[in-house]
Amino acid sequence: MFKASDVKELREKTGAGMLDCKKALEATEGQMEAAIDWLREKGIAKAAKKESRIAAEGLCAIKTEENTAVVLEVNSETDFVAKNEEFVNFVDYLATLILKNNANTVEEVLKIEDAGETLEQKLVALTAKIGEKISFRRFVKVQKQENEQFGPYLHMGGRIATLVVTQNATEEVAKDVAMHVAAMNPICARRDEMPEDVLEHEKKVIKEQVMNEGKPEEIAEKMVAGRINKFYKESCLEEQEFIKDTSVTVSEFVKNNGGEIVSMTRFAVGEGIEKKEENFADEVMNQING
Repeated sequence: MFKASDVKELREKTGAGMLDCKKALEATEGQMEAAIDWLREKGIAKAAKKESRIAAEGLCAIKTEENTAVVLEVNSETDFVAKNEEFVNFVDYLATLILKNNANTVEEVLKIEDAGETLEQKLVALTAKIGEKISFRRFVKVQKQENEQFGPYLHMGGRIATLVVTQNATEEVAKDVAMHVAAMNPICARRDEMPEDVLEHEKKVIKEQVMNEGKPEEIAEKMVAGRINKFYKESCLEEQEFIKDTSVTVSEFVKNNGGEIVSMTRFAVGEGIEKKEENFADEVMNQING
């Protein structure tokens, strides 16, 4: 009906014990997917191997040194671990490591050797020690000129990290804009930086909205141009109303202080990662009633 290798495979997929896996396969006549469902229904199936878990919590960090800055995101499975001192120290160590090396991709960073170990090996060791999947997800390195200022800002202890570069303006102005970026989440700094796929999607949505209002397609096409301006004003940093003074745009605020915006970076923990919804109370009750 089923082989020992099937029990092993089921155990690897569900994290359940050998005996429970054997019972599940017996109950489902050796059908793997049905056995997984059986274990889940009994509340027995646990998280799969650490490598396949979803790490959607964690920390973002910013570190600057002279004319170089780095913004990065390191993920954990739970917010509890994201507050762990060892995890926090590792994120800070990683930011320093990136600043001191010329790596340009995550893969290159993972190959950096320090004290006889690669970063990848250190990451594996930390995962084993903490007991959760730890994942170095992304980073960006930013360079500035002498007449430019970094405006770094961390929100909610590192849930959101923003870095703004301004030219001929004070660090305080750059920091104010970075706080605005954290709050208002612009897609890009200016119109010409808007990703083409995002723009085309928005145009398509606007056109469908107009046609649903009963307008013919040729009229809808013309109306898109007007309505897309509203999208730009909501989504481009320079055109957004400045959160501290809505009588001016962000661009006008910076210009009124003698400068201009050079660039912006915004990382939010777990954005774009599909998080697994779990009800811990239900899981506990399932274990008790199983």
